[in-house]
Amino acid sequence: MTPKTRTALTLALAAFPLAAQATNGYFMHGSSVKAQGMAGVSFALAHDSIKAASNPASLIALGSQYDLGLTYFKPERSADISGNDLGNGYSLDGHYNGNGERDFWLPEGGFSHMYSDRIAYGLAFYANGGMNTSYDVAPMVFGSGEAGVDLSQAFLTGSVAYKLNETNSLGLGVTYVYQRFEAKGIQNFAGMSSDSGAVSNNGHDSSNGWGLKLGWQGQVTDALTLGASWSSRVHMDEFNRYSGLFAEQGGFDVPESYGLGFAWQINPQWTLAGDWERIEYSEVRSVGNSLSLNAPLGADNGAGFGWDDIDVYKLGVIYAASPRLTLRAGVSHAEQPIPASQTFLNILAPGVIQDHVSIGASWDISSEQSVTVSYTHALEETVKGKHSIPANFGGGDADLTMSQDIVGLAWQYRY
Repeated sequence: MTPKTRTALTLALAAFPLAAQATNGYFMHGSSVKAQGMAGVSFALAHDSIKAASNPASLIALGSQYDLGLTYFKPERSADISGNDLGNGYSLDGHYNGNGERDFWLPEGGFSHMYSDRIAYGLAFYANGGMNTSYDVAPMVFGSGEAGVDLSQAFLTGSVAYKLNETNSLGLGVTYVYQRFEAKGIQNFAGMSSDSGAVSNNGHDSSNGWGLKLGWQGQVTDALTLGASWSSRVHMDEFNRYSGLFAEQGGFDVPESYGLGFAWQINPQWTLAGDWERIEYSEVRSVGNSLSLNAPLGADNGAGFGWDDIDVYKLGVIYAASPRLTLRAGVSHAEQPIPASQTFLNILAPGVIQDHVSIGASWDISSEQSVTVSYTHALEETVKGKHSIPANFGGGDADLTMSQDIVGLAWQYRY
C-alpha cells in the first residue's frame, strides 16, 4: 500500500458518522481497542498505531503496521430534581431519562512505518471525546420539546519518532481536531445570554483546530519501561451558531493534558503497567467557569459548566497466555470533574463517571495479522447536587447519574 493510499484510507475514515461519549470527564478512557482492554493504560506501552498518538515516542517500538477498529458505546444517563418550587403549585421535581439516543459507534484507524532504524512515522484517526444527552421529557426549566446536547470530537494525528539510543526515544505529533456541536430544547437560557439568538435549536455547528503532542519512552532496566506524554491545549474556532451559549462567543477549546506511565515485565508472560494523567478542564472557560447569573452566557468570561481539573489513575496487566493469545485487564479511577454546586447545567452534560473495569484479548491469526476485542464497564456514579439550582429557577437540587458499557473490535496487520 502506497503512502497516498494510506492517507486516503485514513481521511475516508474521517467521513464516518461521528459519535459522542463521556468517560474521564468527556475524554475517552482509551482511544484504541487494545488500550481499552486495560482501562486505557498506554504511556509506556506500544499497543498500536492508533494509541501511539497519545505518546508518539512509542512508534519506535511498534514497527510497521496497519490498524482498523470499531467501538460500540452505550451510556445510561439520568437526572433527578428535588426541592424545586416555581410557585403557584408548580415544581420540576421528578426523574428525567437522558437516553433518547442510546447507541454510538466510534471508528478508529491508523498506520505506523519504520523509515529507518532510528526514525518512524505514523498517522492515526480516533475519537478523543464528546458528550450526548437527549431528554424526551425534558425539565421545563430548560425550554420546550426534546432537550439535550450533542458534542463529538475527532482527532487526526500525524507523528514522527526518533530513537536517541538503544534505550530512549522521543516523539512529536501534530493533531488536527474536528468537533461538532448541537444544543436543543434549552431556549429558556436565552434570557441569561449575551446573544439570545445563538443559544438553542440552531442545528449542528462545527469548528477546527490544531495542537501538538510530545512523548518520551525510555527503557530504564531490562524489565522496566517508563513513558511521558504531553498534549497541548487546542485553540478551536468558535461555534458561531452557539456564540450565546459558550463563553468567549462560542469558544470550546480542547484542554491541555499530560501524564506519566510505567510498564514492568515481571516475567516473559506477565507485564504490569500503569498511568497517571492530568486533564486541565478548568482552563477552558466554557467548561471550567461556574454557572453565575452575574456572568452572561457567551460573554468573554461567561458562565460555563463549572468543571474541575482531574487526575486519572490507571492500572493494568498483560498476560501472554500462549504464543498466539494475549489477555489484558485493567481498572481506572478519575477524580470527579463536576462539583455538587454545579449539577444544574450539567443535566445536559453529566460526565460524572469515575471508575472503569476492563478486559481484553488479542489473537494472532498469523504472523502478520491479529484481532483484538475489549469490554469496559464504567461503574454507575451519582453526584448529588448541593444548592445547585438557582433561586430564580425554583431552587432545589439536581442529582446526576451515569453508567456505561463499551465493546471494541480491532484488526491489525504487521509488515
